[in-house]
Amino acid sequence: MTGLMRRNTSLPGELDEFFNSFLRTPSWINGSAAIDEGALALDVSESDSEVIVRASLPGFKKSDVEVEVHDGVLTIKATRDEQSEESNERYYRRERRSGSLSRRVALPGAVDNGKATATMTDGVLEVRVARSAEAQPRKLSIN
Repeated sequence: MTGLMRRNTSLPGELDEFFNSFLRTPSWINGSAAIDEGALALDVSESDSEVIVRASLPGFKKSDVEVEVHDGVLTIKATRDEQSEESNERYYRRERRSGSLSRRVALPGAVDNGKATATMTDGVLEVRVARSAEAQPRKLSIN
């Protein structure tokens, strides 16, 4: 090879990385910056009047969970830390006593931050955020 340096990579590997970079970090969704951070799995659905988000939080209590909606971005944080120990037991592995999960996600369409509710039943958090008046479907009369 004269004057050229050869990289030790394969074309299929480079193509995979190229396309995966677009899938990992989308740049724009619905005209606003895409925000999708965290490890908590979510189901996001919508009706004509609201956006509904469901998250599984097994083992967390209501008091362990914080939910915030601000500028169309939903933030969920769940943290638990149990400090009780049994003095007559020896642990080989201790993994279930503490943990935290969080997620930030941009909600689809325009929402009304002031009209949001959150409920938690059997380890499933459900957040309902009303669509803003501008985002509501409107029937038109024909003249």
